[in-house]
Parts: sequence; structure tokens; C-alpha cells
Amino acid sequence: MTTTVAVPDVPAAPSGRRGLAALLPSRSPKLVVGLSLAGVIILWAVIGPLLVGDPNAISTEAFRHPSAAHWLGTTQTGQDVWALLAYGTRGSLIIGFVVGLLATAASALFGVLGAYLGGFLDEAFALITNVALVIPGLPLVIIIGNYVPPSQRGILLISVVLAITSWAGSARVLRAVTLSLRGRDYVSASKVSGERTWRILVVEILPNLIPVMASQFVFAVIFAILGEAGLSFLGLGASNTITLGTILFNAYSALALTQGAWWWFVPPGLVIAAFGAALSLINFAIDEIINPRLRSQTRAARKAWGLSAAQISTLEKEDIK
Repeated sequence: MTTTVAVPDVPAAPSGRRGLAALLPSRSPKLVVGLSLAGVIILWAVIGPLLVGDPNAISTEAFRHPSAAHWLGTTQTGQDVWALLAYGTRGSLIIGFVVGLLATAASALFGVLGAYLGGFLDEAFALITNVALVIPGLPLVIIIGNYVPPSQRGILLISVVLAITSWAGSARVLRAVTLSLRGRDYVSASKVSGERTWRILVVEILPNLIPVMASQFVFAVIFAILGEAGLSFLGLGASNTITLGTILFNAYSALALTQGAWWWFVPPGLVIAAFGAALSLINFAIDEIINPRLRSQTRAARKAWGLSAAQISTLEKEDIK
């Protein structure tokens, strides 16, 4: 049985405009809004813990409403939710970016290297990828998390577990794109001129895969943050680290909803939703950059909105600047 993989339209990058450089000039509204929102949340995760007190400090001020003393109120043990949110955002983002890096590196190894070298290595890598694809991710994560003692469930372990279940799909896409790029004229010319294999991969192949890999990295970060929040909500997350998921789990365990303590569970939920929306907008913008068909659909949508040809032309010029 043959599986068909949709190959994104990745043309050969012109001289001076390869890889990441092709993304920088874009002024897509999705990209601007996504980068701005994600930048604010990342900045808060970096400097927030430096501006708040100890999130584990316990006091007698239980379930206090938001006030000047506690901007987001307190928990049932008197912990400051504002401090918890700062540390929880940092913890979740660390897990998200670690998983994104691990999953992207694994998908590049199994997808790009195997497809370019071909032969037995490609068949072995494709077999491993296919096996990883059919393994159900969520049950595997739950089983691994359930059998690991809570004291050992740190950021690194949760990140590795989530990365194991998120790289295979990206590897299939990268393999298909690499097989397409391998037959391009500029790659063949490099082979004929005697370029080494590693140099062809690094200089000719990888720069043209950067937009695709960036999109897959963003998707892996979204998956990791949502996956960690889900595991923590089930009590299987990083128990020795404060994350947005552990905040929600503790709020659920302490019946914050029935106590009316909305300030305990609403802010971390909003941060997860906002960061997920920001990364989704960035991912959509990258898809439009690497797939001209999406730009055609955007043009058709603008026509349906009743914009004039001059207005559409102006918007398209802004999109490609």
C-alpha cells in the first residue's frame, strides 16, 4: 500500500534570497501579529521571574481576590498567582522550545539525510519513521509518564517523551521535499563539480528546507505546550517544575472553580491560548510564504470581500515587501 505525501511547492531559492532570508521581508499581517504576541509572552517568560517573589512562598492569605498586594490573587495556600504565572510561563516555554528543537533535529536526521543518501539507509530511516507514525502518541506519553516516579519527572524527561511522539510526521514531509530537491539542476551541478556530500547538504539542500523546517518547529512547539498542559492536568507532568499545566492541575485539585477563584485558572489558560494563537498565525504566514497557492486563495478571498483591483494590488505589494 502506497502512501501519498503532499510535497510543498519549494522552488529553488534565487541567489541571495535563500532560506531564512526569504522570510524576513514579509509584512504579512498574520506574521506581524503572531511575532508581536509571541514576543510579548517570551519577554514576560524571560524577565517575569526576575520581577516577582518566590512562587512557593506560603501565607495565611488564602483565596484572596486580585489586589494591589497580589495582582492576580492567591491560591488556597496563599501562594501569589502572579508569581506562579511568571514561573509557569517560563517552564512551559522551555519545554515547548526544547521539544521543538529535538523534534526538528530528529525529523531532519531521518527525513533529510536518509532521502539524500538513499539506498539502505533511506529504507531503514523510512521504516523507523513509519513505525513511529503508527504508534499512538497520547497513550504512549501517558504510559511513560505513569511509570516514571513523580520525583524524576523533570523538564528534560517530559521534553524527550513529547519529542518522541512528534517528529515522525515532519520527517515524512522533509523526506518528500528532499527527494524533490535532490533532482534539481543546481544540486546535480554541485555533484558533477565534485562538491562533498556534507557541503551539498548544508549549502544547497538545507537552505531551501528552512521555511518548511521553521513551520514544523512552530507546530512542534504548539504541540509540546498543549501536550505538557494535558499531561500536567492528568497529574503526569513535570511535578518538580512550575508550568502552566501544573498551575491548572493544582487549581483543579483545590476546586478553584467551585470556590470562585477564577484568577487562579483563567490567566494560565489565557497565556496558553494566546501563545498557541500567536504560533498558529506565524505558521499560517510561513505556509503562505512557501506555498504560492495559498496566496492565490488569499487573492480570491479578497475579491470575495469586494475589494477593488487597486486595493488588492496594494495589499499584495505589502505582503511581499
